[in-house]
Formats: sequence, C-alpha cells, structure tokens
Amino acid sequence: MDKLKKLFKPFSVVPLAGWFLGVFSAVLMEFYLGDLISYYLYLPKIPVLFGALFMLKTPLMIPSALAYDLVIYVVPVFLVARVTAPLTNQLAEQLERMPLWLATLLHLAAFYVILSMWAGINDYRVLIVKLTMISIILTLSLNVINGYQGEFSCSHPGFMALGAYASSTLTLLLFANDKMFGEPLLNPALGPWLFPLVLIIGGGVAALGSLIVAVPSFRTRGDYLAIISLAFLFIVKSAIENLEIVGGPRGMSSQPNYATLTVVFVWMALCIWIVHNFTTSVLGKALNAVRDNEPAANSMTVNTRKTKMTAFMFGAFWAGVAGGLFAHVLRYVNPGTFSLNKLAEILAMVYFGGLNSIYGSIVGAVSISVLSEALRPLELFKWIIIPLILILVMIFRPHGLISFTELNVKELMRPRNKERAGGVE
Repeated sequence: MDKLKKLFKPFSVVPLAGWFLGVFSAVLMEFYLGDLISYYLYLPKIPVLFGALFMLKTPLMIPSALAYDLVIYVVPVFLVARVTAPLTNQLAEQLERMPLWLATLLHLAAFYVILSMWAGINDYRVLIVKLTMISIILTLSLNVINGYQGEFSCSHPGFMALGAYASSTLTLLLFANDKMFGEPLLNPALGPWLFPLVLIIGGGVAALGSLIVAVPSFRTRGDYLAIISLAFLFIVKSAIENLEIVGGPRGMSSQPNYATLTVVFVWMALCIWIVHNFTTSVLGKALNAVRDNEPAANSMTVNTRKTKMTAFMFGAFWAGVAGGLFAHVLRYVNPGTFSLNKLAEILAMVYFGGLNSIYGSIVGAVSISVLSEALRPLELFKWIIIPLILILVMIFRPHGLISFTELNVKELMRPRNKERAGGVE
C-alpha cells in the first residue's frame, strides 16, 4: 500500500481540470489515431470497452488489447495530467473565484464534451453510455429509500415500468404515427421540446403508484415493506401483460428517438443535483433521524410517516423518469424487462457502490453496468463472476465500497498545488 501511495504521489497535485485535460487528450488520440494504432497492434477494430471483449473472446489478443489501452489511455492521461498540472491548477484557482454553480456547469460541459467524443466513435458505445447514465439515476433513486431511509424496497422495476409505459404511451399518442394509436394528435416537431414534460408525467405516475406500497407498508414495521413492494412489482408486471391497449406481453415499440446522449446526460446531472439537495436538506436530515431511531425522531417532533412517504415518492418519481428514458433509448419496452433480474441488477449497483452516498451510487452503477457488458462473451459464467464479486464486497465492505459519503463539489474542483489543513492554505 505504501509503495502504491509513493507511485501515485506525483499525481496528487493534479486537479480535476487536469484529469479532464488528460482524458480529453486520450480521447482525441483515439478519435484520430485509433484505427491506425489498432491496425499495427493486429486488432480488427478499435476496442469498444477498453479491449475487454477482445480479451474474453480471443485470449491471444490480450497483449494487443493491453498495449492499446497503455498507448491510448494510460500514458496520455497520466502524462498530460502531470505535465499540465501547474497550468490546470492556475485554471482551478480562477474557477474557484467564480460562483460555485458556474464552475460546476463549466466542469460538466467539459465532461460532456469528453464523453460525447469517446462515445461517438461507434453506436455501441453511445448505447452503453446512455444505459449507464440511466442506471446512475435508478441507483440514486433506490439509495434514497434503501440507504438514506433505511428501508428495503423491491418495487423499483415496477416504478420504472410505470414511467416507461406512461411516457411511451404519451409520445406515441401525441407525436408518432403509430399502428397502435394511429395518427399523432400534435405536430411531431413539438415532441423533442415537450419530451421533458412527458418524462415528468411518467415520473408522476410512478410516484402516485408508489402510494399503493407506501400507504399500507408504513403503518407497519420490519420487513413488511420488502414483502409489499415485491408484491407490487408482480402486480404491475402482470397488469401490463394483460393490457392489450399497451401491447400486452408483446410490449410497445417505435418510440420516437428523443432520448439523445445530451438529453440523458442532462437528466442524470439534474438527478444527482436534486438528490444531493434533497438528502442534505432539512427533510433529508429528518430522514436520517428516522432511519437511525424512529421513536427518538418522533419525540423530536419529526413527522416520521410523512417523511418516509415523501422520500418514497421522491425515489419512485426518479425511477419513473429513468424508465421513460430507458424506453426511449431502446425504442422498445415489454413487461419482461421489469422482472426480478432487473431488481437484482439495481440492488447490486446500490449495495456494491455504497449506501447513503451519491459517490457510491455513481461508482456502483458505472462498475456493474460496464462489468456486466464487458463479461457478456462469458454468457452463463458472467452470472457467476458478478455475484462472487458482490459476495466479497459484502464480506469486506458490508456497506459498499463508498458509503456514508456526502458529495462535496467545491472540494472536488479545488486546486491541488497547495496543502490545506484545517481550512487554511
């Protein structure tokens, strides 16, 4: 561990802006030289997920894939980040003098440019990035309930299904010439502009649906929420399968392509910001008090039932928004998507990343999504490896990799060329 710290010590002076510059240089190199470097390393094409698929499908390509990652990603990122550290620290100091919201927006814009360039190399990357960002929204929303609230809910795929079907029905009915609903009721040109409102309506439907779980379950204690929420999941899935008006078991297809990379990115950023504000607000602190000791919170004038129901509906709303985005990314949705497999996937992301932590939710969603996709060539063995990793995490880190950690944007963006102790430079 000490040797590892010494190895990375020279890079401790690199601010977030410096790492962005390093990653941007790597993406730029791949964008212009990726095909050429792949050719000379005997790779059939530019690796999609850092060469993981090549390595699993054809083990003989492991040296070539690792060399590609070293040349394209590792060396440029660390070299550029370290060399430009004095310059990027000066930039970070200038950004520190700006209003926090403006500095955050500039960092987000830079991150989006990098992400869109990396994903733009092929359509498969775009799909993976979109689904990963939707997973972040789902993980954050479930962490509000299972982490900050301290309950155990199994109804998230049901909320996701309500949002997916509600938003799909609206877009097909209003903006698409669909065989199920016929001619559009509104001008299709209005679709992209009204799509945010459609997602909000889908989230609202999921939030209202959550009352079916919240009203009876929060009158009880213990594991009743898990049982009732699991029953709710099966009820929603069965109801959709028997509603021919929304396609029944065949599902719904041909949703308009409104969920672009930009749209999904903006909704993910909004979700992170709103969930952070919610969990650090007075209501969020009350939620933590209810989780830690409900009788004590009740005696301190906290309306425990109202607090829990508000948080539950809040989490359900974001699950509905994620479901709407999911349906419009794939442009197809069916009841089988929202099964126990989906529940297991979302729970794995939450508990792998860490409870009560926005950082943990992001890490869990990205890790499990990318790992699941990278291990796809292993087929059945993938579902042996991922559970084993989760078991090890639960043994050595019972609350997840990054748990009980608040998001501190100002600290994340600050210059790294000066030591700060006790708030004094």
